[in-house]
Amino acid sequence: MKPLVYKKARRERGPKAEPPRKMQITKGDRVRVIRGASKGTEGTVLRVLPRKGRVVVEGVNVVSKHRRATQQGEEAGIVHFPAPIDASNVMLLDPKSGAPTRVRRQHDKDGTLERLSVKSGQPIPRNR
Repeated sequence: MKPLVYKKARRERGPKAEPPRKMQITKGDRVRVIRGASKGTEGTVLRVLPRKGRVVVEGVNVVSKHRRATQQGEEAGIVHFPAPIDASNVMLLDPKSGAPTRVRRQHDKDGTLERLSVKSGQPIPRNR
């Protein structure tokens, strides 16, 4: 007869973090908002959050936060700052015409990946 073997029950541990999304948009890019309350506005990307699939664009989705005074000398008041919006709601601007364009990726001669504008075929430089 086989001896009894007690196996540990598997515990569920919170929601699993999603893997980062592949995004064509990087910090410093010029983009135009194509959906939402700020539709049509252009701005520079301040931050990219690939795990959440969101971007922070200068002057778009500006929210207000009430701040309490701290002992370190920070004053109380209302702080305005741009909040993240979904990356699918923005499009990169074509370097030639300035119109919103989709992005294609292509390997360069030296093996690095470069972004190409679908409209004009011009490479979109990375601002790092």
